[in-house]
Amino acid sequence: MASVELKNVSKSYGSLEVIDTLNLSIADGSFTVFVGPSGCGKSTLLRMVAGLEPISKGDVIIDGRRVNDADPIQRGIAMVFQNYALYPHMTVEQNIGFSLRMAKLDKPAIAQRVAAAAATLQIEPLLKRRPAQLSGGQRQRVAIGRAIVRNPEVFLFDEPLSNLDAELRVSMRVEIAKLHNTLKSTMIYVTHDQTEAMTLADQIVVMRAGKIEQVGTPDGLYEDPQNLFVAGFIGSPRMNFLRASPSNGSVQLEAGPTLAISGAPSTQDMVVGIRPEHFVFGGDGPQLTITADVIENLGGTRYLYGTTKSGEALIVEAREQTGITSGDQVSVGLRTERALFFESSGQRLKLSAAS
Repeated sequence: MASVELKNVSKSYGSLEVIDTLNLSIADGSFTVFVGPSGCGKSTLLRMVAGLEPISKGDVIIDGRRVNDADPIQRGIAMVFQNYALYPHMTVEQNIGFSLRMAKLDKPAIAQRVAAAAATLQIEPLLKRRPAQLSGGQRQRVAIGRAIVRNPEVFLFDEPLSNLDAELRVSMRVEIAKLHNTLKSTMIYVTHDQTEAMTLADQIVVMRAGKIEQVGTPDGLYEDPQNLFVAGFIGSPRMNFLRASPSNGSVQLEAGPTLAISGAPSTQDMVVGIRPEHFVFGGDGPQLTITADVIENLGGTRYLYGTTKSGEALIVEAREQTGITSGDQVSVGLRTERALFFESSGQRLKLSAAS
């Protein structure tokens, strides 16, 4: 195991800067997830740690050792790719042990490591098969097994589940989490899927346009986002954003109700954030009237997708509400103590709704 530190790291292709100067510390044994929309630079940053992409400026330090000029094999890392990258003419056993044969380990040592990795991933019955005879989930397990046998200091995962169907993604998320609990290794994982990030991570790094927007625990980012981007990206369904303006110790929503606040806003244009689960049907407090557009029934819960009087889209958790149909006018109350306040430019305002 090892810690990873990025110091003033940046990456440019000619005049195009894809990673702005950033600093990040990843603790020994932690599970850190880089998350963000496509093109934000998260995979490029992972490849810079791996040594597959040269660094324009700054330093990458693994286990206290500067590795900018070290080859990937010298960095003590193992990488699991999105496309599995298995050799089709080799068996599972041969694929897992390939790097060990290249390292000239003796056959008994290779066999022992391959058997241990196969047992950890529960793929012992597959060892004599070839990749064409495996499902997508089985191929991904083989790719992970090939990384495990190297006993790396750091595991790097580059969107390893994006080629799998929805049900298999869920089961593989659980398997990767169990693997981390078993190995206690440092893992860095890249995904654009914030559900994967929330499920797996000790630490989430939210990125946008080559910059780090916020670093924190899953609960910390969900409950205390620093800006509109993080608030909207973390959480499924996403947070609702309602236009508003301050007025004499309160905030007037364009959608209708007024919220009393503590603190003095520093802007005339505001956004109030409310998560779907922070509405109440039939409760007290400020009320919003919305027109139901779509009811999404997920079995265990349901979500109402509607539109406010001011034309803003709204998502409301409607777990117990079974009689609502498209076109209905519905009144919902806001749990004002859970409201978050932002400048229209995106920065969080240190305000809270008065009780």
